[in-house]
Amino acid sequence: MLSQNFLCLSALDILAFIMTRAIEWLDGKLRILDQSRLPREQIFTDLDNYQDVILAIKEMRIRGAPAIGVAAAYGIALGASGIATVNKDEFLAQLSQIMQNFADSRPTAVNLFEAINRMRIAAKGHSIAEIKKSLIDEAKQIHKEEITATELLSRLGADLIEDGFRLLTHCNAGPLATAGYGTALGVIKAAKEQNKRVTVFATETRPLLQGARLTTWELVQEGIPVTLITDSMAGYFMQRKKVDCVIVGADRIAANGDVANKIGTYTLAVLAKENEIPFYVAAPTSTIDLSLSSGDEIPIEERSPDEVTHIQGVPIAPQGVKAANPAFDVTPHSYITAIITEKGVIREPYTEGLNTGK
Repeated sequence: MLSQNFLCLSALDILAFIMTRAIEWLDGKLRILDQSRLPREQIFTDLDNYQDVILAIKEMRIRGAPAIGVAAAYGIALGASGIATVNKDEFLAQLSQIMQNFADSRPTAVNLFEAINRMRIAAKGHSIAEIKKSLIDEAKQIHKEEITATELLSRLGADLIEDGFRLLTHCNAGPLATAGYGTALGVIKAAKEQNKRVTVFATETRPLLQGARLTTWELVQEGIPVTLITDSMAGYFMQRKKVDCVIVGADRIAANGDVANKIGTYTLAVLAKENEIPFYVAAPTSTIDLSLSSGDEIPIEERSPDEVTHIQGVPIAPQGVKAANPAFDVTPHSYITAIITEKGVIREPYTEGLNTGK
C-alpha cells in the first residue's frame, strides 16, 4: 500500500529544501516532492514499495531524466528490501524482474537505463543482506553523483551567459527534474550567482505545462525575473531580438550529438538557427548514450491522448476527438551550438567530443 506523509511547507522553506530533498531516501522509504501538485500545493509523499515508485514515474509525479534515474535506483533498492525469500537465486530472479518493471516505465530517458544497469552490477554479495545493503549504497551514490555533476555543469555553462542576457528555456530542467542543482535552470542560477543580470522567457510546455507550473515556480523562488509565454510565442520574441540564447535540458543524447528532449525543442532549435541565436543543451554525462549512433535510434515515448485533450482533468476539446501525444522530439546536432556537461562544454564535432567527455 502507498504510505503518505504529507508535509506542507512554505515557499521559502521549500527553496532551501528542494535541491537535495525533492527525492530523498529516508528510513527505508523514498520521499518525493509530488511534481503533479505544484505549484498549488507542495506535498511530500512517502513511497514504501517499488510499485508506487514506478507509478510515480509513469504519472510524472517524478520527472526529468536525471531525477528518473535517481528515483529508479532508490526504487530498485526499495524493491529488493521487500523480497522475503532466503534463497539467493530466487532473490536475484525477483530482483531482475523488478529491474525490468522499471525499464518498462518510460522509454526515452537514458538515465533510467543507466541507473538500472548500475544497480544490476551492484547486486553482489555473499548474502542477501549484503546485496540489499549494496543496492542502497549504490542508489545513494548515483544520487550524489547527479548532484555533483549538475553543480559542475551549471558553473561551466554560466560562463557562456553574458551580463544582461535574455534567455529562453523549454520544459523544466531545474532541481525538480535533476534531483540536484539543475541543468538548463542550473546554468541560469549559476549565472545569477556570478552577479550577471539575467531574465528568462519560460515556455508553458504543453501538454502538461511543466514550464508554467514548475520552471516559473523555481525561478520565482530564486528571484530570477521570468516571463511565461505559450509555446507558439517563441518565434515572435526571437524575431524581435528579445532573446539572446536558448538553453534546454535533455533526456538522451546520441553519439553524434542529436538530442531528445521535451516535445517542442526541435521547433525552438530551428527558430533559433533561423534567427542566429545560440542554442545550448545542458545535461550530465549520464544522459549521453554512445550506443546510439544518431537520434533516429532514440525511442520516443507516446503518452495518453488525454494529456492533450484535457488540462488537469478538464476537457478542452470535443469528446472523442483524436489526439497525438509524442512526449519528445529529436533535435539534430547541426542546430546545437554546444552541449554543456560536467566534464566540459562540447562543440562540433560532437562524435569526438562526446566520446571523450563520456
